[in-house]
Amino acid sequence: MLQITVVIMLASLFFARPRLADINFSTLWSLLAMMTVIQIFEYLHLLDYWAYRLTSGAKNARQLTRRFLVLAVVSGMFLTNDVTVLTLLPLYLRISKKYTLPEIVPVTLIGMAANFGSAFTPFGNPHNIFILLHYKIDPGTFFTWSIPLLVLDIVVLYLFSFFVKSQPVPQVPFHDIKIMMRPTLVTIAVALVIFAGVLGFLPTWVGAICAILLALALHPRILLHVDYALILTFTGFFIIVSNISQVSGIVNALGRLENTPTSVYLSSIISSQFISNVPSTVLLAKFTHHAAALFYGSNIGGLGSMVGSMANLLVIKQYNQFGNHQRRRFVIGFTGLNFLGLLILGTLGWLLTLHIY
Repeated sequence: MLQITVVIMLASLFFARPRLADINFSTLWSLLAMMTVIQIFEYLHLLDYWAYRLTSGAKNARQLTRRFLVLAVVSGMFLTNDVTVLTLLPLYLRISKKYTLPEIVPVTLIGMAANFGSAFTPFGNPHNIFILLHYKIDPGTFFTWSIPLLVLDIVVLYLFSFFVKSQPVPQVPFHDIKIMMRPTLVTIAVALVIFAGVLGFLPTWVGAICAILLALALHPRILLHVDYALILTFTGFFIIVSNISQVSGIVNALGRLENTPTSVYLSSIISSQFISNVPSTVLLAKFTHHAAALFYGSNIGGLGSMVGSMANLLVIKQYNQFGNHQRRRFVIGFTGLNFLGLLILGTLGWLLTLHIY
């Protein structure tokens, strides 16, 4: 994604030069802070601890899957969908291999649950951070959008979980992972500082500095694992949008297209299927003031194709690495279940959009 962004960014320089005012530095600071604190939580094995806690008493494959779904939703809210996928899928696939459990539906649902959870909070998704800061939305308004969507998401996940057979499983062993309490509490405090920055109570750079200092204090190598590519990709998005927004033909065309909530909602979902929901959000936000429609379209647009959300690609990568390597069957099952979810939630999200406007 970064490589593609750089190519498009260089091409856009033939049309105009970027304006400094179009680069949302608050979003970049917030992303740096979130990516750093997430790596600190990874270093502390917090998600591993809860994964073993919640799954050790499951009696059958469906119950095991549902426990993973609950953890994926909650984890996605705070640790992003990418980290949730990278942590939980290898664990589930190791268990499924050991006890010959179903893989395609549970793995797909865990990926969907990670996307659903990350859509709920302003800091769960990079594009949610961007929407909040770009439109200067207060937290109360944001959660009036995200709570109904989360309820619908949970209902869909629950119904889809019946596709998993109630196959008995032996007792999943509990691994005694030690949690370092003091560093964990300090990291939670830093995360709260970051959240305060995202919500507008503090400058966003304060949280980033705190996260970097904490990482250096715990283990400097933590900073080597921060997703700098995402931050650079966002910078590239801002430059591309700044350049093309100076081309009158493009501005007029997008201005006419993005003039109603429904058109914003649909164009966000459709464009996400081809360029992913993060760049789609940054592009469309420049040409519309319908923030709620963009929020619903970008988050629901993470369903569907493999590139709808970057987490989708990580799901497929994790399956290829840890699964039984029935790649063709997995891609077919993954795509089919995702598009079924997109059809259901896409319709319900459109009704939510109409209700707001």
